Amino acid sequence: MEALDSLPHWVHERLDNIELIVEERPPKGEPNLLGRYHGVPLTRRGQFHSGPTFPDTITLYQRTIERVARDEEHLREVIAHTVEHEVAHFFGISDDRLREIDRY
Repeated sequence: MEALDSLPHWVHERLDNIELIVEERPPKGEPNLLGRYHGVPLTRRGQFHSGPTFPDTITLYQRTIERVARDEEHLREVIAHTVEHEVAHFFGISDDRLREIDRY
């Protein structure tokens, strides 16, 4: 995916055991949700974690993203921003912190 490929090399080095999923619609009750990270952020993982684990996931919600995009160029921007936002959660960065640094 173009949005993942555009992330810096140092991010790719740390993205381990994570899967990107595209679903048509967001969960009921969250009609404006663009994406969601589900997993254990790197900042909360134990130092001695071992053994097989299910992958963390980043889910993009296609219809919501398409609805907010004005045109094809903006669609790419919305996807890239959403992926970056969810990857930030993978790294343990909260929504509050993303707002503080003007990256929400």
